[in-house]
Amino acid sequence: MTSQPHTTPGAANSLDALAKRIRFDLDCLNLPSPNWVPEKQSGRGEKIHDVVVIGGGMCGLVASFALRTSGIRNMRIFDRNPEGLEGPWLTYARMETLRSPKTLPGPAYGMGALTFRAWYEAQHGAAAWERLDKIPRPMWMEYLIWYRNVLDLPVENEVEVTSVTPEGEFLRLELRGAGAKESSVLTRKFVMATGRDGTGHPNIPDFVSGLPKHLWAHSSEDIDFPSLKGKRVVVIGVGASAVDNSAEALEAGAKEVRHLIRRREMPTINKMMGIGSFGFTSGYAALPDEWRWRFMQYSFSTQTPSPRGSTMRVSRHENAFFHFGQGIARVWNDGDEVVIETTAGKTVRTDYLILGTGFTVDPLARAELGDAAGEILLWRDRYTPPAGEESRELANFPYLNADFSFRERTPGAAPWLSSIYCFNYGASASLGKVSGDIPGISDGARWLAYSIAATLYGEDVETHWRAMLDYEKPELLGDEWTETELEDCAARGEREPTYQTGG
Repeated sequence: MTSQPHTTPGAANSLDALAKRIRFDLDCLNLPSPNWVPEKQSGRGEKIHDVVVIGGGMCGLVASFALRTSGIRNMRIFDRNPEGLEGPWLTYARMETLRSPKTLPGPAYGMGALTFRAWYEAQHGAAAWERLDKIPRPMWMEYLIWYRNVLDLPVENEVEVTSVTPEGEFLRLELRGAGAKESSVLTRKFVMATGRDGTGHPNIPDFVSGLPKHLWAHSSEDIDFPSLKGKRVVVIGVGASAVDNSAEALEAGAKEVRHLIRRREMPTINKMMGIGSFGFTSGYAALPDEWRWRFMQYSFSTQTPSPRGSTMRVSRHENAFFHFGQGIARVWNDGDEVVIETTAGKTVRTDYLILGTGFTVDPLARAELGDAAGEILLWRDRYTPPAGEESRELANFPYLNADFSFRERTPGAAPWLSSIYCFNYGASASLGKVSGDIPGISDGARWLAYSIAATLYGEDVETHWRAMLDYEKPELLGDEWTETELEDCAARGEREPTYQTGG
């Protein structure tokens, strides 16, 4: 386990000083900008929000900060989880440390004082920062809580959006949950900052459909690891979530943990790391479909390996086993024992099965969009890859507009989908890694804020034009000059001046 640094004396005062520095920096930058969006009301006098963001985790926080700094202030932020449990960090994320290098600015949005480093050094000092290898996962959540508080981002917790429907030119959001102040709200724009499963759901293979639920779990679920002490456990897959859950089971005292892996070799190279740059972040979305598909399909097919530290956290146990070339053919239960038949003809018996099978992108699974989810344009509707580059997973990603908004499959069937912004993992096929991962999240948030601001301004252009015509505050008061009558030179008997040109 990663050791936690000691908090230095006066850390609270240092954090207070850091908060003052942030406020000073924002003041110097004239941020947040004043609200410039004209206020609107429904025909019944109901308040219209300019933007509603769902998701109070990293994506939702930086998106909300970007919108607010751009002068879009009439905004609500909802998260279905209790305060302090937004995102995966203290729920189903089980790695010891983050994969991303500690030096990445993440959601800092161009402000050094908002970085994890500034927050960490304020409490633990510069020497501790130099000693730190990777960011401990729970500490990242502490940082995000501080980020939310220091920026005074008004997340409303325990509020779930259950339905989104058009109502005239606006969207009606139905709400429920202990934190809901009303049963519904109206908004002009709706941002889905919903993380890894934001446009889909956990990937549950069909082979567990007949298996009693007490015998298996997906890695995203709440798993009672202490109950696995002395038991045999099988983990499907070898990605990051698979090995993290395997490590948790081993550390809880599992008798053995076996990874059943369809691939014949362990993935070892994170191909995306080799091309990460400002150019890729900026240029990916502008590439032709065939190039965007090629980059993403290759990344999917080669698979991102689990981090070295996470993998060694498993392999240091003598009772951990990696079995390659063992896809799953059939799974059934024999009483309270799980029986697995692999594609290689092997049979494995175990007490508990963990699916490290990740998440699938499936916009049709977004229940809050109702039947309109079926009208979301997908990549399979727009692009047919050449032989050898097929990918069912990638084909299910939404084919987004350049501003993160959904596109309708049938023209005129659901035009209001363009007012919903997919600021989550589902955007990666269309726009790149700018709406879910730490490296590009601030770039994506700035992009989103500019896009929404441009759309709102365009929709209200007549109001802004009238405001220009009606503006009458003078900058000159009339006492800054004296008018002088111009006299004719000939009337005074003077010759008009002559001008020469050239040398």
